[in-house]
Amino acid sequence: MLLGGLALIYYGANFLTDGASSIARRMQISGLVIGLTIVAIGTSTPELAVSLTSAIQGKASIALGNVVGSNIFNILAILGLVALISPIKVAKSTTYVEIPMLLVISTALLVLAQDSIFGGATDMDSLCQGDGIVLLLLFAMFIGYTFYIAHKGMQEEKALNTELPEAPRIKVYGWGLSVLMVLGGFAMLIVGGNVFTQGASEIARALGVQEAIIGLTLVAIGTSVPELATSVIAARKGHTDMAIGNIVGSNIFNATFILGISSAVHPIATAGITSLDFGIMMLATILLFVFSLLYGKLELKRIEGFILLAIYVAYTTWLVVQQLV
Repeated sequence: MLLGGLALIYYGANFLTDGASSIARRMQISGLVIGLTIVAIGTSTPELAVSLTSAIQGKASIALGNVVGSNIFNILAILGLVALISPIKVAKSTTYVEIPMLLVISTALLVLAQDSIFGGATDMDSLCQGDGIVLLLLFAMFIGYTFYIAHKGMQEEKALNTELPEAPRIKVYGWGLSVLMVLGGFAMLIVGGNVFTQGASEIARALGVQEAIIGLTLVAIGTSVPELATSVIAARKGHTDMAIGNIVGSNIFNATFILGISSAVHPIATAGITSLDFGIMMLATILLFVFSLLYGKLELKRIEGFILLAIYVAYTTWLVVQQLV
């Protein structure tokens, strides 16, 4: 069920993204806008499908653990691995705007989720519907910034009378096929999200471990396959700045829209997701910011990639050991 659900989610995300991109291109929307919106959000649809499904089913630990674990995996494991293979050039806007934006959003998520520490509440820590609205407002601000960047890119495209290198090549299909791909993709995401969540829950029960641990590891890694594939392919083609931009954008989308819409639909208790888990997520973002600024080269070097990857291995090992003792 876990593997079958992941396959449905993966191909559903591809169909949805390709179909939506084709429709956008037929409507003569800029390739840069498509890349910054549809394609960027498309890589996070697996997290959306799993977290929203888990929240509706009352499996809060999987819903929250999936996002926190994915954000940790994206930076520490994916960027660590890519940087270890080849140094990653970091765009100036990513270093000075988008990474700090991710840091602010991660801090907001930590404060909203840890009610007993920051809110003075004595009941269970949770993301309530009000918290979800706050996260969605942060998402709206991010989308506003994205469209501002896209507008600037469109003006440059018109001035140069060509598409910028950052704009992805979009394959255009017929209207009927494009709409069918979007609808089919959505259907596969819904079914895949249900099957995947059920499989993860059964595995946790069979192994006798907390659902939160499964969410932070197995589910998080599984739903991060699109980000992994996109970043590795971008790095192989020499577009390392796109690789890191995709990860940062995906993490912002995960923390704001996915948890925002999930908690707005159904409050998410943070039981099982500890302050350490949130702390590792914060540490990953801080290290990404510091490493990209070191020596003023706006680059993530091999040794820094090794450090990120080593932290992820140590953190995952600690999670496993805690279950064994």
